[in-house]
Amino acid sequence: MGAAAAADAERILIDAITARGHARVIGATGNSQLAFLRHLTASRRVDWSRVELFHLDEYVGITADHRASFRRILREHFVAPTGIPVFHGLDGDGDLEAVRRTVGDAIRRAPIDVAFVGIGENTHLAFNDPPADFETTEPYLVVALDEACRRQQVGEGWFPTMADVPTHALSMSVRQILEAREILAIVPDERKAAAVAATLSSPITPDVPASILRTHARTTLYLDAASASRVDPQLLRSTPSPPLV
Repeated sequence: MGAAAAADAERILIDAITARGHARVIGATGNSQLAFLRHLTASRRVDWSRVELFHLDEYVGITADHRASFRRILREHFVAPTGIPVFHGLDGDGDLEAVRRTVGDAIRRAPIDVAFVGIGENTHLAFNDPPADFETTEPYLVVALDEACRRQQVGEGWFPTMADVPTHALSMSVRQILEAREILAIVPDERKAAAVAATLSSPITPDVPASILRTHARTTLYLDAASASRVDPQLLRSTPSPPLV
């Protein structure tokens, strides 16, 4: 699954660089993205010097060297292997309003070619937990993390206890994610199966934030057998929206 998603991402990046001389990308982190990033950063066909990377989300209050820091993970697993020259990281332990303004202004300067995202166990998109804000056009928000989201972070091993998980995060807004020309949602593992099923089958609602992806014409959802295990087989055999791989 990671290799297939990376091949699609490589195509998008090469097409953007060929057409416009550069590619603007939104990068996600977490365990679900690591295999994908490993395959993607191995590409020698992408001119990484022409790629500009934007950060999807970050915890409030943790430093850039914290093991759970998403900007650390992006630097180690995306920026360092490729040499991407421009990375707009979210400084979660800095002046939050200044960070929102600075990175928000940068992302608004030109269209985003592709967003790489995951889906949370509670169906969150970025750190937009249910009920998500589907209306704001602000590029970045400070959001409260719900219990299910924080419990996922402990379950994935990023924090030892719930008490150690931050209660708030900087997150790209839902509307900003949907501004990307293409979206690749990369969602492996059985623990995401219920969220995937809800994303594809529920009404499009802020109570299932990832359901909004079904309104985007160029979203591809990458699943493995485990994460697809609760999806209605009829849906998998039909012509879906978003496309399933």
